[in-house]
Amino acid sequence: METIRGLLWKPTPEEQKRKCNALVRQNVRKLDRDILQLKTTESKTKNLILQSSRRAQRNPSQSAQAAQETRIFARELIRVRRQAGRLHTSKAQLQSVQMQVNEAFSVRKIEGSIRASTGIMKDVNSLVRLPELTGTMRELSAELVKAGIIEEMVGDSMPETEMLEGEDEEAEAEVDKILGEILKDRLPAAKEEELPAQPVAVEEEEEETERLEQMRDRLEALRN
Repeated sequence: METIRGLLWKPTPEEQKRKCNALVRQNVRKLDRDILQLKTTESKTKNLILQSSRRAQRNPSQSAQAAQETRIFARELIRVRRQAGRLHTSKAQLQSVQMQVNEAFSVRKIEGSIRASTGIMKDVNSLVRLPELTGTMRELSAELVKAGIIEEMVGDSMPETEMLEGEDEEAEAEVDKILGEILKDRLPAAKEEELPAQPVAVEEEEEETERLEQMRDRLEALRN
């Protein structure tokens, strides 16, 4: 019956409002899950940094390798925190969109008409670019276009790779700050041992290469 009614009549403003709010809530729940997952990844990465530091203390001959590992893990931690920051910003934008949409429907109820909002359109266009929300945000934007709250958006979104350009290589100062935060008083000792005093033997180099491969596998597992 609902399907037949949808074919014969356009949805009422109240139905449009409910659908838009449902899509916003769906997106907020998705962001909450992703933020929680990033918190777990952050905790695991911190533990990997601490494990590398402890290994250097137990075995001074591995201090150079451990120092290299901690810096790689610190860069990963910076990446995770930046991603979490983007998701928190996107969640705030979504909640702002929801308030503006509800306000637009309230004005429509009072005045009998609705005006397209450039503010909502800007936020929605920004959120559509977020890989985590692309599908459902396109559905929400389509509903907002039907309701007359925003105008139809033209063109594809900017790829995420372009948005994050320049963030691959983290500044060494920021890495030092992260290590100082996690290792505290352990960091100076680790930095003194960062460059080995004696040339590393071939066997030790092979062991370090193998350990690096294992570390990359652990990082890949964290990201997945």
